[in-house]
Amino acid sequence: MGGDDAPDAILRGCIEALPNLASDDTLVLIGPESVISAFLKAEGVNDDRLVIEHCSEVIAMDASPMDAVRNKKDSTIVRMSVLGSKKAEVRCDAVISAGNTGACVAAGQMNMRRLPGVHRPGIAVTIPSFHGPVTLCDAGANPEPRSTHLWQYGLMAEVYAKRIHGVESPRVGVMNIGSEESKGSGLAKGAAELLRNTPGINFVGFVEGRDFFAGKADVIVTDGFLGNTLLKMAEGMAKSLFQAIATEIYQQDPALAVKFEPVVKSIYAKNDYHEHGGAPLLGVNGVMMIAHGSSESRTIKNAIAKTIEYVNGHINDAIVERLAQAESAMQGELA
Repeated sequence: MGGDDAPDAILRGCIEALPNLASDDTLVLIGPESVISAFLKAEGVNDDRLVIEHCSEVIAMDASPMDAVRNKKDSTIVRMSVLGSKKAEVRCDAVISAGNTGACVAAGQMNMRRLPGVHRPGIAVTIPSFHGPVTLCDAGANPEPRSTHLWQYGLMAEVYAKRIHGVESPRVGVMNIGSEESKGSGLAKGAAELLRNTPGINFVGFVEGRDFFAGKADVIVTDGFLGNTLLKMAEGMAKSLFQAIATEIYQQDPALAVKFEPVVKSIYAKNDYHEHGGAPLLGVNGVMMIAHGSSESRTIKNAIAKTIEYVNGHINDAIVERLAQAESAMQGELA
C-alpha cells in the first residue's frame, strides 16, 4: 500500500515478478484483503505463490514515522516488519516497501531489531556511474550519526559492494567538503580516522561531491541527511540532463533525434533508479528493502529480484563476520 501509485503499481510489479520466481517461492501481499483480491481478480491472476496478509491500517507517506509505528499496530509497514522478524511464527525471508521510509526504518529497528554488533542501521543506495555502481550509505535512515556509525556503514557497504556488485576490493571513501585531511566536520574526520586504521579495508580518504561520479570510490559513507540530499539531487540532475540532451538533439535535427533515440534510451536505462528496484536497510536482523516512493511496477519487479539476490548472497552473515573481525582488531580505538 506504500508509494505514490499504490496499490496498483505495487501489485502489478508483484505479478510481473512471478515468472522469475521459483515454484516454491511465495509473495506475501500486505494490505486490505478486499482491495488486493479485487485487483488480482480484475487482472485475471490466480497463483498460489501470491498470499494475502490482511491489514486494516495504512501509514501515510507524510505521517510522523515513530508516532505512526507506535499507534498503528495493524498497519502494513508494522505488520511487514513483524513478518520479517525472528519472532514471527511464519517468517518472511525478506520484506519490501515503497512506503514511508522513516516508518520502515523505525518499524525495522523496533521489530526486526539489529544484527549483532550493529549500532544503527543505514540505507545503502546503488547509484550508477560511468565507472560502475557506487554504494552510498547512509541515504536517510540516520540523519544525526556518530563517527562509529559511519565507520560501520563503511564496513557494511563494503560487504554489499563485494557480494552484490562483484567489486573485489571496494574503495571506501568518506564524503567531505574537501579531500584534505584538515578539512571537514568532527564527524567526517572521526569516521575517516577509524576507517583509515581498519585492517583489510581499501580506504581512499575523503571524497567531494564532484568525485561522486568520477570513479574515485566504490563505497561512499555519509550521514543520512546529506546522503538523502545527494541521492535526490543526483536523480533530479540525471532526469534534467537527459531531457536537455533529447530536446537539443531534436531542435538541431529531428531526423538525428530519431536515430539517437535508442542510444539515449539505453544510457538512461542504465542510470534509471527504477532498474535497481530498492535499497537495503543494512544492519537490521533480517532483510528489508526500501523502494522509491515513486515506484512503478517495474521498480517493484526489480526490487524483488534484488532482494532474492541479497538473501541468497547471505549478506547479513558476512556483515556480522566483518564487523566482529574489525571490532576485535580495533578494540582500543573504539572504546
